Amino acid sequence: MHRSPATRPRPNTSTSHRLSLALGLALLFALNLACETPEAATDPNRAAFVTRLGDDTLAVEEFVRTPPRMEATVVLRTPTTTLRRYVLDLNPDGTLRRFEAAVHDPSAPADAPPLRQDVATVEGDSLRLETTEDGQTQTYRVAGDGRMLPFLDMIHWPFELMLTRAYDGAQDSVTQDLFAGRNALAFVVRRLDADSMTVTHPFRGTMGVRVDEAGRLLRLDAGATTRKLVVERVPSVDVAAMAQTFAARDAQGRAFGPLSARGEAQAVVAGATIRVDYGVPSKRGRDIFGALVPWGERWRTGANRATHFSSDRDLVMGALEVPAGEYTLYTIPEPSGGTLIINRQTGQGGTTYNADRDLGRVAMTISKLPETVETFTIRVDEAPQGGILKLQWDRTEFTVPFTVK
Repeated sequence: MHRSPATRPRPNTSTSHRLSLALGLALLFALNLACETPEAATDPNRAAFVTRLGDDTLAVEEFVRTPPRMEATVVLRTPTTTLRRYVLDLNPDGTLRRFEAAVHDPSAPADAPPLRQDVATVEGDSLRLETTEDGQTQTYRVAGDGRMLPFLDMIHWPFELMLTRAYDGAQDSVTQDLFAGRNALAFVVRRLDADSMTVTHPFRGTMGVRVDEAGRLLRLDAGATTRKLVVERVPSVDVAAMAQTFAARDAQGRAFGPLSARGEAQAVVAGATIRVDYGVPSKRGRDIFGALVPWGERWRTGANRATHFSSDRDLVMGALEVPAGEYTLYTIPEPSGGTLIINRQTGQGGTTYNADRDLGRVAMTISKLPETVETFTIRVDEAPQGGILKLQWDRTEFTVPFTVK
């Protein structure tokens, strides 16, 4: 008995990618047109950041820094478009006095209340945070002092403050605490040269940063981290107009969506029910194997949470016996095929790996696909001698045959 594999979301074809690329180029043109007056370009305290993931624009943010205040307006597109406004007030010594954030629906009337509002103030040796959402307000505290800054996922105007602080300091390496909800995150900022620095996220990895003569952010490349973003400084953009543009795309069913959704493959092969749960990153115009996913390095084989694989019957993959149960999968892609790693640890994130928990390793076969697969896809298909595990992304497919005992 064989049930057709159920895999969600379905991979996009090269046609949909060409449409995405065309839309991305149109939006880039619109962003360039949105740049304002020459005077804005000469004011280092008034600027904008454009964040891209591959060839897709993920966020557009504009900020004005008038010490002791920083104000920012941001369009964030994932999973759907929101318009966000921030005000950060500092004391004369540069410590935090008050931070306020408001998240709006750009399609709502101008006088509509925000979808969410956050306020943070310093009280002694901690931050007092108030969050209001759906008419309910919650209050909680985070240990830390006034040197803390907000961490806003996928938003980078607070990095302007973090980098200029570190650039002005006498040390080549400093630790900056950022608060994110109820958590405090310790970022490490290193000064490499007059125009280059690095910022290390506590668990995502290290970003390369190019700065100006005062340490202001010009370009950030997160390609070596789990987020793979690129941030570039531009003089100014019309954020309100961009919010309406992206909201209109959402209404037409072309929302950016989550950065990496979860996919599921399920099949019955020779009486064995096999399930795979995995993260689904998108190509977004990027080169994948040998670039985004390096050859010869262990890969989480998806995104976010580790890829989980289960079977209710014993399997044999290559020479490896795989008892019925649940496992996690990792891979080491190579131009000649590479290796599938089957690990007994479950429940962990994709960057967590304990080799001591390996059940074993199996060789993979590599081949070229006739069309581009936009989103990483795992399939379990029936074969004459049992089944085949297939990993597909871009124009590449890795396969591992198996039999059911």
